Amino acid sequence: MQASGLTCGVACTTIFENVTVIATESLSKRFPRVTALDRLSMDIQPGVTGLVGANGAGKSTLIKILLGLSPASEGRASVLGLDVATSGGAIRERVGYMPEHDCLPPDVSATEFVVHMARMSGLPPAAARERTADTLRHVGLYEERYRPIGGYSTGMKQRVKLAQALVHDPQLVFLDEPTNGLDPVGRDEMLGLIRRIHTDFGISVLVTSHLLGELERTCDHVVVIDGGRLLRSSSTSDFTQTTATLAVEVTDSDDHPDGTGALRAALLAKGLQPAAAEEQGLPGAGHILLVEATGEETYDVIRDAVAELGVGLVRMEQRRHHIAEVFRSEPAAEPAGSPAATGAPQSTEYALQKEGAGDGR
Repeated sequence: MQASGLTCGVACTTIFENVTVIATESLSKRFPRVTALDRLSMDIQPGVTGLVGANGAGKSTLIKILLGLSPASEGRASVLGLDVATSGGAIRERVGYMPEHDCLPPDVSATEFVVHMARMSGLPPAAARERTADTLRHVGLYEERYRPIGGYSTGMKQRVKLAQALVHDPQLVFLDEPTNGLDPVGRDEMLGLIRRIHTDFGISVLVTSHLLGELERTCDHVVVIDGGRLLRSSSTSDFTQTTATLAVEVTDSDDHPDGTGALRAALLAKGLQPAAAEEQGLPGAGHILLVEATGEETYDVIRDAVAELGVGLVRMEQRRHHIAEVFRSEPAAEPAGSPAATGAPQSTEYALQKEGAGDGR
């Protein structure tokens, strides 16, 4: 394995198809005043899997149990075929972990810290230094690798945490809220790195987030938990399946400074009912219009209207659902007495929409 500067030695990670990397069965974790996980059962296959839930949904608690750092109250769980209750050390040898909170020593360099973590993982000194250089190059910190971490930006610190999770060439990595505190550019760069961990190096990823848009762009599979319970586990393609709605985007022109508005008026005159989408179009183009396609003739009507106006057609394509829309349109059934049943907002659906439905896209 060799790409983007990260090389792989003898212990090269291999992609295993149709192998369960994480499995839980009726997994529960109870504290005196709260139940963090409540009979959670799920299977996670190789790839990039998103674990989504509002703050307090049980995501971090689940990761601690899977790493063998916290015992479950009941139920069973395995990681890479190893029982978390009896094989915590063996699991941590094979798994990388990027914690949510800032835990980096400010007075050492990224190289020193990542080499130390590599040595802690069992790599000999020469291999630890070589892997550290390759990993820091992969995460984009090679030029800054000798600077003290205390002078790093938030984005650079997140990359150091990612590097130490990858340096020992794990089969699986747990990334706990890896985009926390990042600006939109930094978030996009981190999402790209996460995707490449699997596509370039064959390492499976479990990434937690409360931002639905991030998981939509990055993950193959999404697991939704709320109050420690499983709400839904589906492939991203199932969440974002195509609709009968066309997304149409046009440019402006000298004759029509508002090309989108002109097209909307023209389509209304032709009997269609276009609506403005929430998302923005490409720079230099207008907003996106959504038009219900009743048949092939809808495409012809839109094409003719664009030609008559003399504006440029940026795109006309079948629109896909966004994950956030699935939650808005298909709320989970709730038992009597639950927040949703009593009129209170259901925590995951409400909090995810408010906190992150429009972020990270």
